[in-house]
Amino acid sequence: MSSLIEHPHPKERRIIFENAGKSDYTPDIENYLAHGGYEEAKKAFTMTPEAIVNEVKASNLRGRGGAAFPTGVKWGFIRRDDGKPHYLCVNGDESEPGTFKDRYILHRDPHQLLEGMIITCYALNIHLAYIYVRCEYTHAKEIMEKAIQEARDRGFLGKNIFGMGFDLDIYFHEGAGAYICGEETSLLESLEGKRPYPRIKPPYFPAVLGLYMAPTIVNNVETICHVKHILRLGSAEYAAMGTAGDGGTRVLCVSGDVMKPGPYELAVGSVTLGELIFDICGGLRPGRSLKAIIPGGSSSKVLRANEIFKIKSKADDGTVIDKEVPLLDMVMDAANLAAAGSMIGSAGVIVMDDSRNMLWALNNLNQFYAHESCGQCTPCREGVLWMSKLSTRMIAEGTQESDSISLHNIADHIAGRTVCAFGEAASWPTQSFIDKFPEEFGAQIAHQ
Repeated sequence: MSSLIEHPHPKERRIIFENAGKSDYTPDIENYLAHGGYEEAKKAFTMTPEAIVNEVKASNLRGRGGAAFPTGVKWGFIRRDDGKPHYLCVNGDESEPGTFKDRYILHRDPHQLLEGMIITCYALNIHLAYIYVRCEYTHAKEIMEKAIQEARDRGFLGKNIFGMGFDLDIYFHEGAGAYICGEETSLLESLEGKRPYPRIKPPYFPAVLGLYMAPTIVNNVETICHVKHILRLGSAEYAAMGTAGDGGTRVLCVSGDVMKPGPYELAVGSVTLGELIFDICGGLRPGRSLKAIIPGGSSSKVLRANEIFKIKSKADDGTVIDKEVPLLDMVMDAANLAAAGSMIGSAGVIVMDDSRNMLWALNNLNQFYAHESCGQCTPCREGVLWMSKLSTRMIAEGTQESDSISLHNIADHIAGRTVCAFGEAASWPTQSFIDKFPEEFGAQIAHQ
């Protein structure tokens, strides 16, 4: 927690963490109100729901949970007047290794999330909402349930909230600790009390057939918190903080071999990977050099430190050219990382220096995904376990020339062949680790 409470780095732009980063700030409603809390919720009731949705669209806010889908566009899939009950489910499962930003929000500023939910629900004609959080976040459960009761006691939740004739209830739901519940349809299955098997899309797009087969919006914790700040700042100012098509700030969770790991809130596209690691995070451990970066949580493809990427950019005359960009000069945003063959994902930046054995690192991830597979799809259920067994044996007994080929082939036959994106999440580490570090997956002696 100390890395967040300390004075922010000059390059940080704290919006979500504006209050959470203050050492004297406590997560109770009195403190939140003293810092201007619930003013944007009151403002929302002076606007039409359509105006709020349009503001979110114009802000260029993208989902902060992994897919980076435009939030306003997702909201636009729901019709307010279709006569059906609507639901909001806030995804706080946060099981992606390398990601821990939502935990800070839940612990330090829970009413910010509730205010964002109130605005969202009013905009989309939702009267019942859920906060879904993994069971390991026991402290977050205590804090959020207290905050919900505080808001209810003040008339901000329940019947006729803010005296505006709008009813809204919010409930906290504790998951059972399954990675797959971070996938939105699995989360809905879990909320309904079922085994969390992902649903097939189509037809089960949540905005059409979601919770209890009714229209549902599923957004990440950080995403919903941004909603109140869009109303506070205005969509134009909010969008101007980021890049084209990706507005506002994003919390980057930096872990691994840096001197100052932690969550950092930065305007989208405002720093390169080199600035993030060596300036904001204090650089690597003494005597070490950078080896690799996983930029968006464990399921994003690894990038090698000495790579040069061809990124499309506009020249002064407007023509599009391929620009060669070293990894450390790569701007940290969704478009550039996608062009580099990886993704921003949940913005869990895992830094690895030259002390790291890439076979060991891959095996660690393989064991995680083998344990977390829900078992619905045969390629995933059998293939991920097979990869884990093979990489474990490679570490224990040494590798053979054919092992990396076998590993890659297994991964190739999982990706794209499963109901949800778990197949890709489990396959991409294996594919990218072998492709980027072939010298570490050849024949070698058993790892000590």
